[in-house]
Amino acid sequence: MLRWVEKGQWRVTAVEEWILFVLIGLLAGTFGSLAGLGGGVIAVPSLLLMAALFPEYRHLTPQVVVGTSLVMIVLTALSSTLTYARQRRVDYRSGLLFFAASGPGAATGAYLNRFFEPDSFYIAFGLFLIFVSIVLTVGERGKERPVKWSVTREFTDPDGTVHRYGYHRPTALAVAFLVGMVSSLFGIGGGALMVPVMVFLFRFPPHVATATSMFMIFFSSVIGSLGHVAQGNVEWKAALFLAPGAWFGGRLGAWISSRLSSRGLLVALRLALLLVAVRMIWEGLS
Repeated sequence: MLRWVEKGQWRVTAVEEWILFVLIGLLAGTFGSLAGLGGGVIAVPSLLLMAALFPEYRHLTPQVVVGTSLVMIVLTALSSTLTYARQRRVDYRSGLLFFAASGPGAATGAYLNRFFEPDSFYIAFGLFLIFVSIVLTVGERGKERPVKWSVTREFTDPDGTVHRYGYHRPTALAVAFLVGMVSSLFGIGGGALMVPVMVFLFRFPPHVATATSMFMIFFSSVIGSLGHVAQGNVEWKAALFLAPGAWFGGRLGAWISSRLSSRGLLVALRLALLLVAVRMIWEGLS
């Protein structure tokens, strides 16, 4: 059982330690896969809380937490992408194009992590995500605009409904670079920005947006993880304990997503964005 050892500190047994990490990985993987966010929004604050409560994890600095979270996101994204691929919801061509910019962005974010003073940016980023959530709500109620971009794509629902969407390559590359950098810098997976952009700006069907986001996040999180590994910012014991939960959570989130309507998935995305926003603002103020 959890044992109180001193003011503000607890000590855990080896079994309890493993269970806590598996549960964190499962929750982060499920939530991240469902909304296409990656799972860092759950893993990062959970690991920081463990560092504050348990003396065994006092060495988990924010940089190490972010690096460890990215290793977990690699497993979450791979697991969910394999499930989404079987559901034929991944737009591989678009995902690879986005990764062409998000990969260098992730490497840039991993490098900048050591220099960044995040407090003011956390607050601004949190407020921005609240704005994005509002924009998604307004956009959902508006009329669908015709696709006029340089790349046009189609997706057919299981019920036979055809969805047409597209994007402007330079804009998509610029956004993907920013997403990769933010994901690596803060360990949040990147989908907090990429999925809303794909749904609202590029008119991706929500199911395709979440699946393609996880496909892209897999590659960008690999790049970001390697950058953090090179800097020694990964707690491998924690990553190993997170792995089983992250793997099964990624599959579970993709399974739940397949059973939600597009509207239901957008509701889940908006709630996810608000959760990310609250976490960012809280960290900026603390």
